[in-house]
Amino acid sequence: MKLWKRAAGILKDQNSIWVASLSPKTTYRIPDLETAIIKATSHDEFHVDYKNAQRVFKWIRTSPSLCLKPLIRGLSKRMDKTKCWVVALKGLILMHGVFCCKIKELNNIGRLPFDLSNFHDGHLRPIDSWGFNNFVRSYYSFLDQRSASLYDQITMPNVDPISQDLVKLQECQSLLDLLLQIKPRASNMKVTLILEAMDCVVIEMYDVYSRICSGVARVLMRIYSAGKLQISIALKVLQKATQQSEELFLYFEFCRGFGVLNSLELPKVIQIPEEDIRELERIIDGVSENNSTNGDHEGAIVVRDIENRALRTIITDKWEVFEEDHLINNQIVENVDASNPFVDPDPNLLPLVPLSVPAAYNHDLPDLISF
Repeated sequence: MKLWKRAAGILKDQNSIWVASLSPKTTYRIPDLETAIIKATSHDEFHVDYKNAQRVFKWIRTSPSLCLKPLIRGLSKRMDKTKCWVVALKGLILMHGVFCCKIKELNNIGRLPFDLSNFHDGHLRPIDSWGFNNFVRSYYSFLDQRSASLYDQITMPNVDPISQDLVKLQECQSLLDLLLQIKPRASNMKVTLILEAMDCVVIEMYDVYSRICSGVARVLMRIYSAGKLQISIALKVLQKATQQSEELFLYFEFCRGFGVLNSLELPKVIQIPEEDIRELERIIDGVSENNSTNGDHEGAIVVRDIENRALRTIITDKWEVFEEDHLINNQIVENVDASNPFVDPDPNLLPLVPLSVPAAYNHDLPDLISF
């Protein structure tokens, strides 16, 4: 039965490639790019076509204005038609890799132009497919929100820096909450393609976490000059972060047991000291007393309050952020051995400072968002 399914998948892929090769080149179609997309999202669950995925990444990095529309059209057509979890998941990993190319034109996409929120595999029995269906839907939900967040950033109104940081922090926490939902939950899911996707998810978690660390540090530097509403939202961010820390720790422990390579060397998750949260509460009480006599400026604050979205971070008296912090981190990345993409934190830097975000998320082709 499996041999028959594999042969049927190969025939479908070959037919799609043949149709793509005969298509004329237009603003919305590049036959060679479409062919690479089809090969990178083949029906073969035992083979991952790294070469053609890298070709897609190279196209989008080299000529984003020319290739973005054909890429979106070709991938969307592929995703809309498929009833195979393998094709759907490969398409999501490919889209994830495209985002990691960090091309500014991607910010204009908004919500993803295809919908896998109700995906069902049409070839497996329900008892065998439910775990894969859930995984695809969760991965799609994250990428859809990630794409929407990129668009939100370019349409964000001009507000004061601390309000901008709070909005970005809540966006990152929302994304992390969605990332934590991407998890293999069925016993038949320990397969190569799922491990490949989990590798990408863990790297993304690390990147999102690094942004939250930096954002919290910036907010705390200015917290005594913030307004009451800003301090209240900062406190809510920390409280949600505390709740999320245990989930993050358990997620990484699960990944280590499941065999996800990128989770093996992650730093430990450190709890937020309760006294730091109590300190913010005392600040809020102080602001409330001051506002009763000095007036309230909440009306000038523009923030987005996202409930139930959070990631743990660290608030201590060691939080210090300088302009050269990013340079320090980049220098650390350059010195990391490729076989060990994560290193132990330097106690002289930020507590649990984000260290080596893989090259996939900074420069060149996304090698670790691999295909």
